[in-house]
Amino acid sequence: MNIDYKQAAALLGGWDHILILTHRRPDGDTIGCAVGLCALLRQLGKTAWLHPNEDATELFTPYLEDYISPAGFAYDKVVAVDVATLDLLTNAERTIADARGIDLCVDHHPSNTGYAAASCVEADKAACGEIIFKLVGELGRLDAEIAKMLYVAVSTDTGCFAYANTTANTHAVAAALMAQEIPYREINKRHFRTKSKKRMKLETILIQSLEELEGGKVVVGALSLADMARVGAAEVDAEDIAAVLGQIEGVKASATIRELRDGECKLSLRTDSSYLDACAVCALLGGGGHKAAAGATVKGDVAAARSAMAQAIRKVLHGD
Repeated sequence: MNIDYKQAAALLGGWDHILILTHRRPDGDTIGCAVGLCALLRQLGKTAWLHPNEDATELFTPYLEDYISPAGFAYDKVVAVDVATLDLLTNAERTIADARGIDLCVDHHPSNTGYAAASCVEADKAACGEIIFKLVGELGRLDAEIAKMLYVAVSTDTGCFAYANTTANTHAVAAALMAQEIPYREINKRHFRTKSKKRMKLETILIQSLEELEGGKVVVGALSLADMARVGAAEVDAEDIAAVLGQIEGVKASATIRELRDGECKLSLRTDSSYLDACAVCALLGGGGHKAAAGATVKGDVAAARSAMAQAIRKVLHGD
């Protein structure tokens, strides 16, 4: 059932003992939305916790303190935020979904599959955080804790407001959040202006792996497990590395391949959506997302992933 944010607010207002789910390999949007929503529900006197996400890196774990559910938490309702499909849940979360279903999904991905009993999806929003901001306005009051987490959500999903998905509404929401005297300078530095030496080495490897397609308008780069091991990099060092290749002059679409484990690779595609629909490409590979940013997970090694991505791009661009 598709519902609007006012209906979603009404549901949340009538519920208690709520468990909130985030997606695999969590980013700032899913983490920020989950913590912000949890803080809002607690503000209303409700019992709410986040399900532990084993994929969360140290870039985000400090935000999760005091919000991770204790063992044995007896929840009555389950809410997923920024999760487009059930396949994006962690294994533990998928077990919950399969056993009893998801009561509400709040999301901004046009590829959302409608898996929840009720789905509040606003595909015109740059970040799911913009929708949670509206729920705050309906249900409670914006305070510094909620504002900080929604700023993390909105800023990270727009590349500090530099990506093409950024809208006037995004800036309006950010302004309202900043008015709460949140530490936005520290957040910006943490997420956009600080890189480990290992991260810089990974960026060098990624650029050296570059393959040009379509006369240089499309580039594909890859990081293997061996590359990660060679520089001693951890997951936190590769956070949002898919944004790097799109900065190359003249590039209209950039694909980044990350080998996650033997026989499995994650594909991330960033595009000028007027040139190439990223969501259409990744849908061919079993994934989804937005027109300008999408992803998929495929079986096979890096070479197989390169071939699959190149073939899908050609099919969307040329129909062959």
